[in-house]
Amino acid sequence: MRSVTTPSPADQEVDVVLPCLNEAEALPWVLERIPPGWRALVVDNGSTDGSADIARALGARVVHEERRGFGAACHAGLTAATAGIVCFCDCDASLDPGDLVPFVREVAGGSADLVLGRRRPQGRGAWPAHARAGNLALTRMLRRRTGLRLHDLGPLRAARREHLLGLDLTDRRSGYPLQMVVRAADAGWRIAEHDVPYLPRTGASKVTGTWRGTWQAVRDMSRVLTETAAEQGARL
Repeated sequence: MRSVTTPSPADQEVDVVLPCLNEAEALPWVLERIPPGWRALVVDNGSTDGSADIARALGARVVHEERRGFGAACHAGLTAATAGIVCFCDCDASLDPGDLVPFVREVAGGSADLVLGRRRPQGRGAWPAHARAGNLALTRMLRRRTGLRLHDLGPLRAARREHLLGLDLTDRRSGYPLQMVVRAADAGWRIAEHDVPYLPRTGASKVTGTWRGTWQAVRDMSRVLTETAAEQGARL
């Protein structure tokens, strides 16, 4: 089990990684909710709607990642970040980055190594039934694999940058968030989960809004579970 880490001045610096693919409508809402003093890193993953220019005009740092994929965008943001603590948040206005404040407080204070947001849908259309069913199936598999009593694989999360890089995450598709949790669990991290409001997204969904996108995410995450189980078996 990881020992409690004494907070340092770097713990007061926070970067928020925002993977972005055509989120011009949502960006102003998201960026104005970044807590004061934190830095927004918008990772443009091939947008064609001017998202990068909007983000830059609103004061965000823009990172370009040509390789398509949610994991590719997230990891590009992680490697570009310089703060001691890194957060992740979707860029579609379905999640409020301001809800990350208590997450960061736990990580900085040493009471948790990774803090995750459990999405609680607010209003109709916030979380389609097929996407919720896929998430439920995956979290059940995750519980069996790790013993963690988690309820969601949501994208809102916070951890120390150095520790995240140490997980050597390799997935560059939809399996990235799950791989992070599984490898953190295998490393003995203390993982916490807290409820967060989940709002209807702005604009068209690339993943959870479609059956095809949901199926692709489930397939990617199922593959990650199989691969990490094999990794764990090789170490025993």
